[in-house]
Amino acid sequence: MVCLFFVLGCEDQPSATKVDLSLTEEVIPTVEPDSISYAYLPQYSHTVSHTRHNALIKYLCVETGLNIRQIFPDTFEQHMKMVGEKKVDISFSNPFVYVKIAGRYGARAFARSIEGDNRKTFRGQIICRRDNAAITALADCSGKRWIAVDATSAGGFLFPLGLFLDNGITKSDFSEIAFAPGPGGKQEKVILSVFAGKYDIGTIREGALAVVAGKIDLNKIRVVAMTPHFPGWVYAARKDLDVTIVKKVGQALERLDIHDEAHRSILEAAHFVGVIPGCDSDFDSVRALAARIKE
Repeated sequence: MVCLFFVLGCEDQPSATKVDLSLTEEVIPTVEPDSISYAYLPQYSHTVSHTRHNALIKYLCVETGLNIRQIFPDTFEQHMKMVGEKKVDISFSNPFVYVKIAGRYGARAFARSIEGDNRKTFRGQIICRRDNAAITALADCSGKRWIAVDATSAGGFLFPLGLFLDNGITKSDFSEIAFAPGPGGKQEKVILSVFAGKYDIGTIREGALAVVAGKIDLNKIRVVAMTPHFPGWVYAARKDLDVTIVKKVGQALERLDIHDEAHRSILEAAHFVGVIPGCDSDFDSVRALAARIKE
């Protein structure tokens, strides 16, 4: 009976198929031929970056006929490196990062955003806890623990550092200078660190406090000082990107009209009022500041 069961079991198996291993075929990954990569410098979390620019990218795809996809570098440094490696075709960044990628990798500005308060410029803020009685003026920041957004953040580091230097406070005057850790969400992390009392002061870009409005009591945060205004955020094309692509994207951005109902929701999500043409020389003041503080 055991032998019979074994024989019947074998009869149910499919017949073997001979495979000729000498016949091989290379599998080539599918590549989107006209894919244009678009990256928003990760000053906020990837979720915020996606929420702010998803509708804008969909608009650009329709208006230009190009396949534009948003990608998400984890850090400011990675964003810059990816521009140099031609992994980021269109960069939307702060002006400090722009002057770096222009100098290092030949990226070129072609447009500038006008922000929600109808300004073509922006500035940094120095914040502390409202109940920190030791800090009432800019001079009181000397000797304190400072957390900044990133070494390549404009509003969150470069502009405040320039303001400190203008008032006789150098890097060596702080007991500690730290930068927000981890990928993305750096503006939020600075604010939360100050709120938690881990650092005495923090530096952020103007407008960043609104991002954490639902997470903490903003009444417990005080703005100690504001920096001067500098040119706003910039769209740049990586070196050797087809000029016709740059022209299409630039013109589509400039057509966005806050008075057009369909465009308004796109602009409001991105925290823009509009987009204007931009060029490399618009950021000479940022270059001068970076050179002055050797950053």
